[in-house]
Amino acid sequence: MTVLHLADEGEAADLAAFLSRLLHYDRGAAVRLQAAGTALAVFGRPPSFEVLAIRAVRLAKPYENGLDVTLDETVSAGELLESVDDKGATAVVPGAVTGPPWAGVLPPRGGWRPEPGLPSPDALRSLVAAVVAEFRSRTQELPDERRTRAELDKIGRDIWSRTVGDTRLPVRAVHAAQSLGFLRPGATPALLSSGAWLRLRTPYGSTAVRRAGLGALDVSVR
Repeated sequence: MTVLHLADEGEAADLAAFLSRLLHYDRGAAVRLQAAGTALAVFGRPPSFEVLAIRAVRLAKPYENGLDVTLDETVSAGELLESVDDKGATAVVPGAVTGPPWAGVLPPRGGWRPEPGLPSPDALRSLVAAVVAEFRSRTQELPDERRTRAELDKIGRDIWSRTVGDTRLPVRAVHAAQSLGFLRPGATPALLSSGAWLRLRTPYGSTAVRRAGLGALDVSVR
């Protein structure tokens, strides 16, 4: 049994909150865990948003499990959540599961550079509120015979694929950051790029997307 010793109760609570939000969108969610030293990265992909969500967790001491000094496993998000002990600031790594396709393709670890054009945090939150209101309005206006999954998905693609400000970041990445608790008041987000990837980073987590039209270049398979 591999036990992760988290930095403090706050880190444990934030990890539990992130896992709970992922499970809200997918009860069978899996997460990929990568730990080295005192850093743990938790990757998930809520299907409603079609983005990769990344939560960084601080560990109380460098990860070490026998002769292994790094951790790289895909596990059940639900089982990991059940093992989180807020008061003890620990979590038990569940048994590995067969990972979904996204778990084999992660953003690169390095090479990130700032991208200009990202609106202010308040503007980003206002943007999310506006597009959510637009989605509700447009779907409510549909007559019953047109209220199909295909029609709802079409409206969703039209709205969430729009880009943010003067950037190439799709709106769905900001919506996901807001819904997953990353875009909190007081948090200053940054937009970064590396190869085919765009990443919206805040102190509480990141969302990442691959830019369309760039094929399989610059993909990190780990």
